[in-house]
Amino acid sequence: MGYLPSYDDHMNYETAAIMDPAEVRARRIKVIIFDVDGVLTDGQIFVVPGPDGKGVEAKGFAAHDGLGISLARLGGLRVGIITKRQSQTVAIRANDLKLEFVYQGQHHKMHAIQEILIRAEINIDQLAYVGDDIIDLPVMRQCGLAIATANARQQVKDVAHYITTHPGGQGAGRDAIDFILTAQGLLDQTIKDYLDEENAAAASADVGQGGM
Repeated sequence: MGYLPSYDDHMNYETAAIMDPAEVRARRIKVIIFDVDGVLTDGQIFVVPGPDGKGVEAKGFAAHDGLGISLARLGGLRVGIITKRQSQTVAIRANDLKLEFVYQGQHHKMHAIQEILIRAEINIDQLAYVGDDIIDLPVMRQCGLAIATANARQQVKDVAHYITTHPGGQGAGRDAIDFILTAQGLLDQTIKDYLDEENAAAASADVGQGGM
């Protein structure tokens, strides 16, 4: 798919020339996709023995990321996850976050990306991906905005257009969302809308109403 960037009334070619290249890329983004382990979590996996003798997997997620996903949705971004592992914990959290795109058990993540592009009716230049390890490289080498977490492997940082301030599980997801919304000139207004108790769209976009 080819892509020619469009520039709205707030951005022309002269403005683009003085912007950080990652910010120019961020202005195009319509969909943001996250890896899970090491991105929305700190990468640790706790396996607790269950009553049936099988292990129950537990992970820790950052509340800052959850609120960030509310802001992303309110700001017009569509959000999802792609992860190699299969986890009921992730399924529950994805439901709580009201994620539109949820793909687990993905050994080759570009397969899921191709489905997302069709479902969202976008091209790959309009998709941002946040990763931390080498399994994320095929997507990050092709997507419009490749974001590495602060704790990412060096090979991942080397291909990233933007590296988050915080590590995975400690606000990296929020960093990525804030960066995109700021580049699009939407962050301040989105925060204002989120804090408006009479804003029905904010209530609809908010997380915490799922199965957690």
